[in-house]
Amino acid sequence: MLNLKIVIASTRPTRVADQVAPWVVNQASEHGAFAVEVLDLRDWRLPMFQEHLGTIGDFNDPTYSEPVVRNWNRKLKEADALLVVTAEYGHSIPGVLKNAFDSVFVSFALRNKPIAAVGYSVGVAAGVRAVEHLFAVAIESEMVPLRDTVLLSKVQSAFDEKGVPTDFGTRIAMTIMLDDLAWWGELLAYGRAKGELQPAAFRVRAAMAQTPAAPSAGEHDKDSDIDDRVATTVERSHG
Repeated sequence: MLNLKIVIASTRPTRVADQVAPWVVNQASEHGAFAVEVLDLRDWRLPMFQEHLGTIGDFNDPTYSEPVVRNWNRKLKEADALLVVTAEYGHSIPGVLKNAFDSVFVSFALRNKPIAAVGYSVGVAAGVRAVEHLFAVAIESEMVPLRDTVLLSKVQSAFDEKGVPTDFGTRIAMTIMLDDLAWWGELLAYGRAKGELQPAAFRVRAAMAQTPAAPSAGEHDKDSDIDDRVATTVERSHG
């Protein structure tokens, strides 16, 4: 079975996610393709992103600035696929969700994995702008966003007394999304097992090692010049 992490993005005390998430988790658990684990960002007290090359230590086993950041990276490394349940705040995703993605630093924990989303809002937009922004962020993490999503408008009245969406189309959309997530999850898990390309930052290092360094003053030799450029590439790849 595929290891599916379901991320609940809102942490507000009055969040509507508590109406949406139980149905999402139930549907994913009953699908049959996934071993589901819920990652509620309320339970992950990640600091505001502050990682840099000086906090990671060993690239093969980064320590990070705080243990919770290390645990977060390791937890996402386990995943074969990601499903995010997100509200829309200010035409975008919750800040805690963006911070959670930012905190996946140098572990490449999300690389070459599919991501799906359930978006919701109290208005008619249904979280679509949040999902669009989420997928742009995910692409930067080298994930594969799915085209088909689940969008819930006027979420406060979207569920019946049993916690099931009243709109039959929403239920169909969930089935399609989970089927696609399973297909992509299997495909990309196979690809990762067969062997992945090195992350671009490391391929840059290898390429630079084969090219003459620009003349430099003082004792700044070729190796340190390459190291500086690779460090800059890694930092820039994270914003």
